[in-house]
Amino acid sequence: MADPKAVAHRISENVERVIVGKSKEVELALVAMLSQGHVLIEDVPGVGKTMLAKSLSRSIGCTFRRVQFTPDLLPSDVTGVSIYNQKTGEFEFRHGPIMAQIVLADEINRATPKTQSSLLEAMEERQMTVDGRTYQLPNPFLVLATQNPIEYEGTYPLPEAQLDRFIMRISLGYPNKTDEIAIIDGQQKVHPIESLRQVASPEEMVSLQESVKGIFVDPLMKEYIVDIVDATRKHSGVYLGASPRGSLALFHTSQARAMMQGRDFVLPDDIKTLAPNVLAHRIIISPSSRMRDVSGISVVKEILDTVPVPGVRVSRR
Repeated sequence: MADPKAVAHRISENVERVIVGKSKEVELALVAMLSQGHVLIEDVPGVGKTMLAKSLSRSIGCTFRRVQFTPDLLPSDVTGVSIYNQKTGEFEFRHGPIMAQIVLADEINRATPKTQSSLLEAMEERQMTVDGRTYQLPNPFLVLATQNPIEYEGTYPLPEAQLDRFIMRISLGYPNKTDEIAIIDGQQKVHPIESLRQVASPEEMVSLQESVKGIFVDPLMKEYIVDIVDATRKHSGVYLGASPRGSLALFHTSQARAMMQGRDFVLPDDIKTLAPNVLAHRIIISPSSRMRDVSGISVVKEILDTVPVPGVRVSRR
């Protein structure tokens, strides 16, 4: 296989033809996919959340399905349903959009908790069970969910168990003036997504995901990760800290970022860069702290400033 860094750079560069001026956010989404995780994009409408999912799909040649989450959406609309065939006298399963390689769960917080929970098994175990039968999901598999953090009417906040399934939460934000002018110029005649070409294959992505697992993580880096996560559980402004799944998420995403940087080992900088996006949404702020506008992001940044960075130690493998 080609150099992993070169392949990852090729994919991110291609996506940035559509998502202008958001190199960091595109890198985070790609890190999540390389880590075999899922992404929650929390932002206002019109900043390119859907286009990010479509661009990733086209760049890698993955199958793509979009599910518009609404209050009347049923779990079977996501997973699929068994239909009785009168000719054969048997039930036939017709799979839902969850069987795609990249699934966009648009405005996920508009669906009821029952429908939201239909994604839990798929996101964690990469399989779904319908009518007592288990179906394996395709590989690679990525759920990219979006939600509007401003509009609360007619929405159902994601429960902690659902939030914990997302390896990271990102926000695209508004573009700066120069980038917004470039967006206008780029879409004057046709949307750039229409001419976006495939630059990698699903098989290459699976191979990259396997390569990530081989990135070396020094025991000191593992201790650093655990110290950061443990600090979220002891922070005075936190009601409930990050779980061990948070430690694993920070571990795997740090490996992916190291590979994208062209290294075969993890540095403290990888951990510090990713910690806010990986841990903030897993933290439940206490009511008294919430009244003081304390957020998960501010807590994680405070922890990163206080937890000592381990010294450099050369390890031989």
